[in-house]
Order: sequence, then structure tokens, then C-alpha cells
Amino acid sequence: MTSDNSPSLAEALAAGTVVLDGGMSNQLASAGHDLSDELWSARLLADRPDAVSDAHLAYFRAGADVAITASYQATFEGFAQRGIGPEEAARLLALSVELGRDAVRRAREEGIVRPLWVAASVGPYGAMLADGSEYRGRYGLSVDELERFHRPRIEVLAGAGPDVLALETVPDADEAAALLRAVRGLGVPAWLSYSVAGGRTRAGQPLEEAFALAADVDEVIAVGVNCCAPEDVEFAVETAVRVTGKPVVVYPNSGEVWDAEARAWTGRSTFAAEQVAGWREAGARLIGGCCRVGPEGIAGIARVV
Repeated sequence: MTSDNSPSLAEALAAGTVVLDGGMSNQLASAGHDLSDELWSARLLADRPDAVSDAHLAYFRAGADVAITASYQATFEGFAQRGIGPEEAARLLALSVELGRDAVRRAREEGIVRPLWVAASVGPYGAMLADGSEYRGRYGLSVDELERFHRPRIEVLAGAGPDVLALETVPDADEAAALLRAVRGLGVPAWLSYSVAGGRTRAGQPLEEAFALAADVDEVIAVGVNCCAPEDVEFAVETAVRVTGKPVVVYPNSGEVWDAEARAWTGRSTFAAEQVAGWREAGARLIGGCCRVGPEGIAGIARVV
């Protein structure tokens, strides 16, 4: 947890707008690291932890207030497929939080004095499959089965002392229900962020129903969307505010589209920092970027905020 007399993230959101970081993978790739592995950026927790800390620091320098850890694709099952046992997997999950803290320490040494927070990323089940399922949902698993998958790593991440758990890129309301069960009683706040297309989750559920799941969960300090087109943000913000009354988190992609087969981005960027003012007006309080939004984009958001 934050220990330099900073307010909690919930307190900061009650007081104003907080800037999230941008895409971890694109920042690592731009620094020359190969992310073609199925573990994606999580591989660097084992191979190049210094690179992960450097990526966090680049976003703090750009004006981000929150670093999201490189644990999105880090799961016991995913690590096991690479021959990494449960003890080492747990160490790497905890290390992801420590690297966020390390970047905060380095930012302080550089004279950055504003409050900074570390969010432990909890990606969806589909991220472990590494086949684009996180853009579809509907895995054929029950809520109980999904909870059993998520609970062990959520407990490890919570035990590492992040400021908040980022339940992110969730494509399916069933998976959200499982995640919300898993965070109850852990003593660590969380935000819940869906991946959406139009006014629905990627699995096709209406956002009203999806957001309603989190409305009465005390642990959830913000709800919203990420890893979506910038054009999908405003409706989602308005819906989240109306349904939950909680602060809203938004961090869309650049607007380019991921081709899972080719493992490449296509199309053009439609993300512009000028859109942020409208999102904030609609009720967004935690604002950043996801895939293909780098430090320059985050610096633009910070200027607007």
C-alpha cells in the first residue's frame, strides 16, 4: 500500500481526476523487447524485470499517476505451460507489484512528488489462452470455475500490497461475477473494467446489467471500460455513472484493431487527448490509455486533466 502519506486512490478519485498509464506491451516493444511469446509482457518478469520498471517509470515521467503491473497475462496455468512451478509463479506475480513500487521509488528520486499508486493487473481467463478469447468471452466455464481460476493469483497479488487490483479487459459479465466474488474480503480495493463493443460487453451483454454487478460491492472503487475503441467510451461512462454512482475508469486503445491470427495491429489511431474533456464531463475520473497508447498519449491526457 502507498506509504508516503499520499491519499488512497479512492480518496483521490473523490477529489478529482487521476491519470492512468498506457499500454505496457507497446512501451516494452518500443524499447526493443520481443513480446512474441504467449506470456507476452509477463515473460519479462522473469527475463528482464528491469525493463518492466523502466516502462513504469516512463509513464510516471509522462504524467501518469497510476502504474498498472505487468501481471495481465501472468497466471499459474500460463507459467506452468512454460515449465514454471507454482512457487516461482507466485514469486513472479508478487514481483510485478514490487517493480511498480520500484518505479515509484525511482520517480521520487527524480523529484516527482505528486501521489503515485500501483495497480495490480488481473487479466481475464482469455488472456491466459492467448488466442484472442479476451475479445469474445463465453469460454464455456461456469462462474464457480472462473472464480477457482482467478482466486489464487488474486490472493497472491493482493498479498504483495498493491494500492488497488485492476480487474481489467473483462469481456463477459459471468467472469466479472467470478472476479467480484474473488476480491471480497481481501482488504484491497479494486476497479472493474470491461472490454466492450458498442453498448455491450464483448460477450454481448448490455452494459447496464454488467455494471450493475459491481454497484453494491464495497471493494470496487471504480467501474468502467478499457481495451475498447475510443468511440465506445462516452456511452459506457454515462451508463456506469447512472447504474453504479461510482467513479468511472476509462482507458481505451488507440483505435487500431488487433488481428489475433496475424498477431498484429491494423487500421489507424483515432485516440486524441482532446476526447478526455468529454469523458471527464460525462463522469470519468480515472483516465488513461490501453493498447498502442504510449507515454506521448498519456502526456497529452495529463495536460488536459
